[in-house]
Amino acid sequence: MPVPVEARFWILRALGLWRRGWASLRTRGLGATWRRLALQLRRTPAGGSALFLPPATPFAPFAVPSADAPRASLVIPVHGAFAHTLACLRAIAAHPPLAPFEVVVVDDASPDDSLEKLRAIGGIRVHARPVNGGFIAACNDGAAQARGEFLVFLNNDTVPQEGWLDALLATFDAVEDAGLVGAKLVYPDGRLQEAGGVVFADGSGWNYGRFDHPDGCRYGYLRDADYLSGAAIAMPRALFQRLGGFDARYAPAYYEDTDLAFAVRAAGLRTLYQPAATVVHDEGTTAGTNLTTGPKAAQVRNRQVFADKWRDALRRQLPPGTEPTPAALHRGQRQILLIDALTPQPDRDSGSLRLVELMRLLIEEGAHPVFLPAGGKPDGDYTRALQALGVECWHAPEAARLPAWLREHGPRFHAAMVSRHYIARECMPLLRRYAPQARLLFDTVDLHYLRERRAAELAGDAAARRAADRTRALELALIREADATLVVSEVERALLAREAPGARVEILSNLHRPAPAGPGFAARRDLLFVGGFRHPPNVDAVQWFVEAVLPQVRAVRPDIAFHCIGGDVPEAIARLDGVAGTRIHGHVPDLQPWLDGCRVSVAPLRFGAGVKGKVNQAMAHGLPVVATGCAVEGMHLREGSDVLVADAAEAFAAAVLRLHDDEALWTQLAAHGRANVARHFSADAARPVVRSLFLD
Repeated sequence: MPVPVEARFWILRALGLWRRGWASLRTRGLGATWRRLALQLRRTPAGGSALFLPPATPFAPFAVPSADAPRASLVIPVHGAFAHTLACLRAIAAHPPLAPFEVVVVDDASPDDSLEKLRAIGGIRVHARPVNGGFIAACNDGAAQARGEFLVFLNNDTVPQEGWLDALLATFDAVEDAGLVGAKLVYPDGRLQEAGGVVFADGSGWNYGRFDHPDGCRYGYLRDADYLSGAAIAMPRALFQRLGGFDARYAPAYYEDTDLAFAVRAAGLRTLYQPAATVVHDEGTTAGTNLTTGPKAAQVRNRQVFADKWRDALRRQLPPGTEPTPAALHRGQRQILLIDALTPQPDRDSGSLRLVELMRLLIEEGAHPVFLPAGGKPDGDYTRALQALGVECWHAPEAARLPAWLREHGPRFHAAMVSRHYIARECMPLLRRYAPQARLLFDTVDLHYLRERRAAELAGDAAARRAADRTRALELALIREADATLVVSEVERALLAREAPGARVEILSNLHRPAPAGPGFAARRDLLFVGGFRHPPNVDAVQWFVEAVLPQVRAVRPDIAFHCIGGDVPEAIARLDGVAGTRIHGHVPDLQPWLDGCRVSVAPLRFGAGVKGKVNQAMAHGLPVVATGCAVEGMHLREGSDVLVADAAEAFAAAVLRLHDDEALWTQLAAHGRANVARHFSADAARPVVRSLFLD
């Protein structure tokens, strides 16, 4: 009787964990293996961030920070309800944005003493309207008073949370065609009010995520939205003026923000929901919630006005009554699933950097990437960094069980890529079952069996060689099962042409963005190694370099230091700190000072597979490299012209000394290395393969 696909998944997961645990014991020892296990079993903290709500103390004059040359103008329309206006201004004063800003408060003929109290608050500009005109008139008046590059419309019944404005403005810096950006709105009790709005074909609207948990996976990433609630939106002031401001046909209020979003898109720009900007909104404070009487009644009338104006555009919207889901929201894009063992950490390893750059490239090509860590856990700032790009990230507790998640989401994907053989072995049967329409891609990252075989040969370890043979059998079986397999070098593709004939194998190598060349020869000194120490080849490389190569370098130039950067430092590497000018720095979040300050990068790897990110990264920044043949395998590099290559300790030391002291050679290798990265390891170099595999 065949084993059901979901039961097979759990069996394979258990077997894979046992096998990888045993292999880790052999290569890393008990202490390092136990630390890795503890990290993987770490529980994910529950709950979201606490909201900041200013205490409702009696009014006393205070000041709000302001700038003479603001980047952003906060326009706050007011009609009575001073207690809410006070809370809004106190929140801004308590957590002032980093960007220079001004606050323009438009008093729309308040029936209470709001105007008098507003004039007692320092730092704000108050514009008093003699007659009440409603939200649209007040906002347009405020925009006319503004001086900033960006307009930020903010309801007076909001409490902006720390960092909200900087997150909105950063979106315009990151997204070239951003035209309108809106915040995540939450109720004072912490429930989600709106994560961008949905407009249906009849002109009706939907607050996406209303009453749900604000930290839900589907609400956590930068996303195009049909409209953004005018309670907290930002846009370039010049664009607002060009579009004629809020359309007065909707006066006094309602649908003007939806209309503005459609106008922005008609101008060729994007309307984006920014989850990193959180604003508490006490919905209905000013206009109430009754749709039959009072100001709110205009919402019903204006829906038809809006539908008549945007009739052609509404034909492309979802039919009324459709449940908005991530699949529906991204219906116009190729939706691509990417699964790896863990959330990528691009500042820690080259495989992570490659995956992040692939997602960035997919976004540039108009696709929508969805990332799922097989371990199920989010990873703090690394997860948020993906979400900031626009990657839809799923994790526990909403995606704690992969089979159940794929049952729900599998039908939406055009392609699915699974990285690493031990993850693909578990996931590929599930993907065939629940996403049969998707092109199934196996990403080797590097050929694990090739790396394991070389390590076993170097160590003369027969048991390790048998383990490598088992890995080979697993990887080749997956390569035959996948619709296509990704490798990082021509060397690996040629190997698979012999060992897996008939399989479709494509090269998707490391991806690097153009970087400044950095300082010249004279402004640099010392040697640099970059590599995470979870990777056994890096441990061996540093030990060999410090013990066999560096003493020969220091015998000639005792002033040269060796800087070793990489996380997860084992005791064997930590003990090398101070030996022969060695400095073990551990993980460094920002490598730029080292890439700009060191004169030579070394890659003394004695075994491994794939293309080495440490070599690409150094060359992309104009830092020349001395490497072993293994370290530059498959990288299209010419020895002596693009890189210096040596395998024996004496020859490696001589190459380091030569490059460190020869300015002409250094300048040549720096220029040629950057050219090599642009030619073979850039986004443009990868674009044809990405289009063919993921998008066609």
